[in-house]
Amino acid sequence: MAAPRGYDGVVLAVPVTVPYARFSTRPAQWWVGRALAALAKESGLSHTAFDGLSMASFSLAPDSAIGLTQHFGLSPRFLDFLPLGGVAGIVGLRRAARAVQAGDADVVAMIAADTNAPQSFRQSLEHFSRFSQDAVYPYGAGGPNVSFALIAAAYMAHTGLTRADIGRLAVAQRSNGLRNPATLMKKPLSLDDYLTARAIAPPIHLFDCVMPCAGAEAFLVMREDTARAQGLAFVRLTAAIERHNGFPDDAVMLRGGWQRDIGTLWAMASCAPGDVDMVQTYDDYPVISAMQFADLGFCTPQDLPDFLRSHDFTVTGDLPHNTSGGQLSLGQAGCAGGHLGLVESIRQLLGTAGDRQVSGARRALVSGFGMINFDRGLGSGAAVLEAT
Repeated sequence: MAAPRGYDGVVLAVPVTVPYARFSTRPAQWWVGRALAALAKESGLSHTAFDGLSMASFSLAPDSAIGLTQHFGLSPRFLDFLPLGGVAGIVGLRRAARAVQAGDADVVAMIAADTNAPQSFRQSLEHFSRFSQDAVYPYGAGGPNVSFALIAAAYMAHTGLTRADIGRLAVAQRSNGLRNPATLMKKPLSLDDYLTARAIAPPIHLFDCVMPCAGAEAFLVMREDTARAQGLAFVRLTAAIERHNGFPDDAVMLRGGWQRDIGTLWAMASCAPGDVDMVQTYDDYPVISAMQFADLGFCTPQDLPDFLRSHDFTVTGDLPHNTSGGQLSLGQAGCAGGHLGLVESIRQLLGTAGDRQVSGARRALVSGFGMINFDRGLGSGAAVLEAT
């Protein structure tokens, strides 16, 4: 495989979060519009100056991204629609970065938004995939909990992880989330709370699960000279990878596609796992965050229990993880969850994360994971961002 070209000159700016709501009767298009307006306000650019649009959503139907161009008076020369859940942020970033490098766009608005009306989550599960329709939902196993229980049980047996090991991540994230005024989960979480919570689909228990909600995340991708001309603070993209269905011969998911490309990621970034100041994993379940630490090169799968026991993952710890609180604290706003780690990392590296600011943050690793079928998640990706 040829070595990929670097992302020289590509920067990210203007992190935006539209505050989440547990339920919303407003359509996804309303949440997109709020994000687009915030990008324009914070950047000082008219939204019509955004000549690229990357859109991630599960609930835009009957629209797709192209319909939004008329709704909002846009005329982009680069358009992308990515209903890819937790990997959409990394995939969209890679494509937008190449577009601005090539001059196919100057400013790409990266937006992820979903609504969550009462009963809409249940309805979306019925039609999420052919696997869901034929092999999961008809048997009473609505939603991803049973599929992730299968993956979690296999991975715990493979690595020796215990629920207490995994719970350390959930507890640290809640501690981080309590520093974030945007979080929907306002109560502290102890390890005992985590361990004694009711079972959902063992070994998945209550505090392993994210809460569906409505919301939006967004940022801008552009060339460095464009950002400087506009007077915008920015962070640099130094590396990114993506892989889909990374290990199709595995009987059940014991590793993600990150493992296949991790050497490429760190070589592009000219650094190693120990050089990052924070890690933002995709946390639909904390066991999947644990898997990402191993697959991204922080330890071997067999060393993962000791790794989790020996680090402090709070914002004041030695390895801050999901510093916003992640989806386990904020809620899962559909595809916006796949952009959450990128938006949070931009804030951290710009020094604008408020009470959850990681001291001296200069480099962040962000990973994505998405599109669960019965026995595996198909999409994986990661990016390294650096402060200027």
